[in-house]
Amino acid sequence: RGEMGYATALSAERWGFESVYLRCSSIARSMPLEHYIVDNILFKASFPAEFHAQTAVECAFALHPHVIDRLDEIEEIHLWTQESAVRIIDKRGPLRNPADRDHCLQYMVAIGLLRGALTAADYEDDVASDPRVDALRERMVVEEEPRYTKEYPDPEKRSIANAIEIRFRDGTSTEKVEVEYPIGHKRRRDEGFRAVESKLATNLAEVFAAEKCSSLMELFLDEDRFESM
Repeated sequence: RGEMGYATALSAERWGFESVYLRCSSIARSMPLEHYIVDNILFKASFPAEFHAQTAVECAFALHPHVIDRLDEIEEIHLWTQESAVRIIDKRGPLRNPADRDHCLQYMVAIGLLRGALTAADYEDDVASDPRVDALRERMVVEEEPRYTKEYPDPEKRSIANAIEIRFRDGTSTEKVEVEYPIGHKRRRDEGFRAVESKLATNLAEVFAAEKCSSLMELFLDEDRFESM
């Protein structure tokens, strides 16, 4: 919208990024900068999960009604994910605090399977102490899916894909549930906006009376009126 930015942040003599860090070499760009970054911002709108696990948690939500009454029958929970998730959040062994848990792929999936939901409170000790959580974690196998790894940095896709399939002791299994783009991704903007609106309404209700909440929501959703203030 006409913001001029800083034209020489990269190229300024002596103090520019190229002079300081690249020994006066120029940055090689694979595409024009323009507005790609803004267009591809990821909004974490639906639930509090580390971004590499967002789609895995969504898969777990979908599987929740199919497994909640068969937890003791589960033989294996197979997760396919990207290399980044394997490297950053594939975590075994004890989880000692909420920060540990919200960077554990298996923990977040276990909560999704057990509850069909995930909130900030689910990382606290009282929830983590449920013995079913670690029992499910122990049955999980995490595997890198090469396609997911390839498409993760692809500038045309920037997917953050995960898939889950659950096998039972009687030899049956669930369908393989796959989600490639998280809510809040460029390809799922409408769902992301609806999630942000819902979150806003919930948070407003913590502070204001119903009538005030309603008037504020009307204001925030009226773009012309809001920007003219």
